[in-house]
Amino acid sequence: MKKKILLGIGVGLILTIVIVVVVVGFFLGDVVKAGMETVGPKVTQTMLTVKSVHVSILTGSVGINNFVLGNPQEYIAKATNCITVGKIAVSVAPASLLSDKIVIKNVEVRDAEIFFDGKLPLFTENNLKKIQDNVNAFVGTQAKPAGTNAPAPGTSKPAKKLQVDNFVISGAKVYFKGVPIPLPPIHLSNLGTGPDGITPLELVNDVLSEVASGTVKAVVGSLGSAGKAIGNEATKAVKSLGGLFGK
Repeated sequence: MKKKILLGIGVGLILTIVIVVVVVGFFLGDVVKAGMETVGPKVTQTMLTVKSVHVSILTGSVGINNFVLGNPQEYIAKATNCITVGKIAVSVAPASLLSDKIVIKNVEVRDAEIFFDGKLPLFTENNLKKIQDNVNAFVGTQAKPAGTNAPAPGTSKPAKKLQVDNFVISGAKVYFKGVPIPLPPIHLSNLGTGPDGITPLELVNDVLSEVASGTVKAVVGSLGSAGKAIGNEATKAVKSLGGLFGK
């Protein structure tokens, strides 16, 4: 009888723990969504919204649906959005959530659309670079005073460090002057594998840098074949752009 009672209590505790984890994970998605939409615009200085976030603590998976990053103010007249993503799938090592460094095993960015706007002929000024500049400026405001271990002003404690084993962007399209251009897959790996890891802001900056570089290369490479659709101005820029990336 005692064994049955103890077994029943044990099963009840396990079920309770599972229910709590599931419920917490359900509401945690709303917390993550609110955090992204609150902190994101401060970092990028643009609109940032997501439709929904689903978190499973048991499996260490996070799904972000309909991510939208707005254009900087000086580019918003031509297009409200800079980047839209249908689905972002994140896989985390659950045990690492309790450590000083969170291990992200995989990030998959699917069905991204990038609305590129830049000044010809060399695109040295463009909307992606402007967002990256905004991120770098925000990083500067969060920097610690030299020679101290204190958190940056306005922060309660240092952000957790990250390790990202794989970050993949696939199936993305770049829209330049209304013309869709396929973006070759972008694959980042082994980010923050050292003991110090990387900060979330450093991860954002690394990803934006790769996206901006890949986007410009894709636009430059398409100008010759898509010149008629894009316009005479773009066609005239082909020669000056041709050697920019060793093409």
